[in-house]
Amino acid sequence: MSDGRTGLQLRSLLKKSGELELSLVNVPTPEPADDEVVVRVEATPINPSDLGLLIGPADMSAAKASGTKEMPVITATMPEAAMRMMGARLDQSLPVGNEGAGTVIGAGSSDAAKALMGKTVSMIGGAMYTQYRVLKVRDVMELPAGTTAADGASWFVNPLTALGMTETMRRENHKALVHTAAASNLGQMLNKVCIKDGIGLVNIVRSKEQADILHTIGAKYVVDSSAPSFTDDLTNALVETGATIAFDAIGGGKLASQILTAMEVAANKTAKEYSRYGSNVYKQVYIYGSLDNRPTELSRSFGLTWGVGGWLLTPFLQKIGPAEISRLRQRVASELKTTFASHYTKVVSLTEALDPANIAVYAKRATGEKFLINPNK
Repeated sequence: MSDGRTGLQLRSLLKKSGELELSLVNVPTPEPADDEVVVRVEATPINPSDLGLLIGPADMSAAKASGTKEMPVITATMPEAAMRMMGARLDQSLPVGNEGAGTVIGAGSSDAAKALMGKTVSMIGGAMYTQYRVLKVRDVMELPAGTTAADGASWFVNPLTALGMTETMRRENHKALVHTAAASNLGQMLNKVCIKDGIGLVNIVRSKEQADILHTIGAKYVVDSSAPSFTDDLTNALVETGATIAFDAIGGGKLASQILTAMEVAANKTAKEYSRYGSNVYKQVYIYGSLDNRPTELSRSFGLTWGVGGWLLTPFLQKIGPAEISRLRQRVASELKTTFASHYTKVVSLTEALDPANIAVYAKRATGEKFLINPNK
């Protein structure tokens, strides 16, 4: 059943031939069930996690545009090495967009659904790069009065990831943490959380400009991986904070290894006795991103008390359960305009999101270049 309304939706299709096709399609809006609402999507961010599905490691520098002005089609080539990992999505036209916000314009018969009519809500559940989205009441959150859709669009992925990192730190008995690619929107949120909660945070950035962004918002420990003194700066910050857990957005190359090595040096500076097996301080690096797609290189110069693993928000939330998730969501809602405020460099329509000039910018995943889509622009 449809409510008679159709809307544009952005799709990503990876063909068996290795061709990636991005396009817009008209889709009917389903009639909401009792416990569902219809939301007019007015703001949805382009996060790195969205880019993973939208374009993945495809070569967008050689992308070709076709179709019409209103219904553009973009095609690009997926590297052969990446195709092996993407067997499950071949020849499927997939909707994109993890989170967003908008206005409730239709509701099912339940009291909870009807209570949301006309309200501005944030939402999670995929397929957000679309004009209309039908969702269960439990997957939307009413935004506080005076909060716009743009304010609430990035309410889930980055805020809950930042809180998830500090929660993981506590649950695994660490007292301070390290974060890489730290000047990102997420990195800025994590700094605000740690400042507010009194947690030591060592920020690793790649340039003086990125360091300046963090110093401006009050970050105390910022180290630049491009500086000749990086290893010493990192070690000193680890000694001062006692950080023994790191969340790494880079993934590839030697950075995880450099962090573990510096943690080991820091631990040995305060050790009471020498051990040929290295310090007995447990050191953990969680890789949660792939800004560098190369293999992760570990030069094992940090003893034997360490771990490197993957960390993702959804499995973490499943582990902590509904009551804890609710507590974290409430904190996000109450601090949306402060701790968890997001900054965007450009707002685009669905059609503009498929403009090669815009793709060239957001596909770089560069710090300080965050796009917001307004599907109803």
